[in-house]
Amino acid sequence: MEINQEKVLVTGASGYIALHCISELLNTGYKVKGSLRNLNREAEVRQSLGSKIDNEKLEFCKLNLLEDEGWDDAASDCDYLLHIASPCFIEEPNDEQQLIEPALEGTLRALRAAQKSKVKKVVLTSSMGSMAYGHNKTICDQTDWTDISKDVGAYIKSKTIAEKGAWDFVNNHSCVSFTMTTIHPGMVFGPLLSNDLEGISASLITKMITGKFPALPDIYFTVVDVRDVAKLHVQSLRNQKSDHKRIIATSQKGIRFLEISKLLRELGFKKSPKNLIPNQVINSLSIFNKNMKSTASMIKRGCYGADISETTSLYDWEPIPFEKTLEDMTNSLKRFLTQ
Repeated sequence: MEINQEKVLVTGASGYIALHCISELLNTGYKVKGSLRNLNREAEVRQSLGSKIDNEKLEFCKLNLLEDEGWDDAASDCDYLLHIASPCFIEEPNDEQQLIEPALEGTLRALRAAQKSKVKKVVLTSSMGSMAYGHNKTICDQTDWTDISKDVGAYIKSKTIAEKGAWDFVNNHSCVSFTMTTIHPGMVFGPLLSNDLEGISASLITKMITGKFPALPDIYFTVVDVRDVAKLHVQSLRNQKSDHKRIIATSQKGIRFLEISKLLRELGFKKSPKNLIPNQVINSLSIFNKNMKSTASMIKRGCYGADISETTSLYDWEPIPFEKTLEDMTNSLKRFLTQ
């Protein structure tokens, strides 16, 4: 079947990564069905994708991660599934199940619908968070799993549990119709297509360039451009070498939060912080504050890297330089911040 006749169900269509995936899918020639919790957002999503897209190749459906209704119908006429939707809070929730339950239940609903509709391939958005925490490996690879018995934070725990649930589903069903690939981004940066500034990376960068952070904790991220993440998702649909693999999508080396701030200052954002919050201050506050507890665990984790050799070989992947990522991201933020 030609690409221009194949349809992809994309969950969480209004999200940061999902919008870039939809754009990449449409530009590659696929038809797309995007899921939204509220169909009133359809016009907003279409506007975010710009006037160059073929609107006749884009449709929407209503799905909720915590409700059965609509999943089978949504997948019934689709060839592939990109399951991207997952709750993500900047602040630690009072109850970790606010993140874990929809992440796991939504993933299982998506896979059951894919199985019933005989979808050919599922690409699941996981995270480096499901690989890199609760242990002290300096270079993480696709065989690593986060140890959720350790204090890793609710978001990282939710991504790990949801991904393990997905692999259990695939491995424990004797006649699964689809193959699966999981994509594991590090901290995702890059241009925004919508004016949603509440996402983790958009919120962090916005607060840094507007001077809302007087100082930064001494933590490290591995980083990736959202456009690279989208391309890996889309290429995985037809890349049979990626079947049943966990694909790392991030930088080889971690980058210090303060180094990101330095790069922002070099781009002209002089309000970006120059100083670190002493570790002992965060450790003291973590006794009373859940967010500080999560930050303290990231400080303790320190700098780690990732083995991306398989990704570069399977996809001939050349990641966008991080300086370019930040430049394009801040240019998009300027546009939205002045609206």
